[in-house]
Amino acid sequence: MYFYQRLKDLREDSDKTQEEIAKLLNTTQQQYYKYESGIRELPMHHFITLSRYYNVSLDYLAGLIDTPRKLN
Repeated sequence: MYFYQRLKDLREDSDKTQEEIAKLLNTTQQQYYKYESGIRELPMHHFITLSRYYNVSLDYLAGLIDTPRKLN
């Protein structure tokens, strides 16, 4: 799975809007849309923020593993 599909799935599972997550990342909804659509690469500092926010490991968020692992 590509990371951008995982971003969308996690956001939707949390009942959040793109605008809400964009605010968390201190960016615009339009920019977040580009991350979630795979148009732009997500910067590492945003990966870390989202990993903490969703309480999942970076490898899961990046789509490298299919089973979510919680952070300690």
